[in-house]
Amino acid sequence: MSLRQMEYLVAVVEEESFTRAAEALHVTQSALSHQIKALEREVGGPLLERMPRGVRLTAMGRAYFPHAELAVRSARQARRAALAAGGARTGELHIATVHAHALGVLPEVCARWARSHPGVRLVLHEYATTGELEEQMARGVADMALGPRPKDWPGPVSVVGSERMVLVVPRGDPLADRASVRLADLADRPWVRCSLEPVVDGRRWLDLECERVGFTPRTAVRTQHTSTAVRMASAGVGVLLTAAHELTGLDCASVPTDPPWRRDITVFSRVQLTGAAAEFTEILRTTGPAATDPADAP
Repeated sequence: MSLRQMEYLVAVVEEESFTRAAEALHVTQSALSHQIKALEREVGGPLLERMPRGVRLTAMGRAYFPHAELAVRSARQARRAALAAGGARTGELHIATVHAHALGVLPEVCARWARSHPGVRLVLHEYATTGELEEQMARGVADMALGPRPKDWPGPVSVVGSERMVLVVPRGDPLADRASVRLADLADRPWVRCSLEPVVDGRRWLDLECERVGFTPRTAVRTQHTSTAVRMASAGVGVLLTAAHELTGLDCASVPTDPPWRRDITVFSRVQLTGAAAEFTEILRTTGPAATDPADAP
């Protein structure tokens, strides 16, 4: 079996169509079908089920596909890394991140990159949760990932900044003008919970800290995206714990916790970063939230 055949299989699965996959690969549909059938003969059975509308993986295909996908993505990454190491100033850099960091961390960094590296296009892969981010990175979806420190990650992990966590309430809320708020003062408040809350030692920080001061936070609503959670808290649904940089341009009040709480922002990858990926990481260190957080300004 060849890498090209695996690439064809990955394209068909991603596009959910032989026609769209052929267009994406710039080959004829007959040539694509021929290569897929050749791969199936070599593997020893059908990998795809042809349906009236689209295709789906068979049981054998589901077992085979993750390995083919990783091989194809690793080959693409290897080519990009080699070109970057050789001094190439064109191509693509694939970055995986959680939705909250795509909104709160990356815009200024990407703008600076576009000015300094106009020939290297950025491709963002956004995910709702850190678990999904780590799973996709393990499958080789991108050259590098930006997110909270991953747990038990086998590859390189580098801290590029930190997030200052704050409590979000509507303007006019009795807490809005406070210099800081203790969690014990919020025992009777409802909470907006988000899947991207910080986790410490396998437990959500909010649950852990509230337990230490004697109460269990009462959840009013649970969201997948931080942007949704912020809007819920701004409307008065409940108190939200989130990173200060997520609130830029939003009409809400934020109050630091007492004691203060921060968490690392990291870049992690499957292999040591070189070339464009290493340069992008350095821009993150100098332009990211650690450098721009108003609370850190002199």
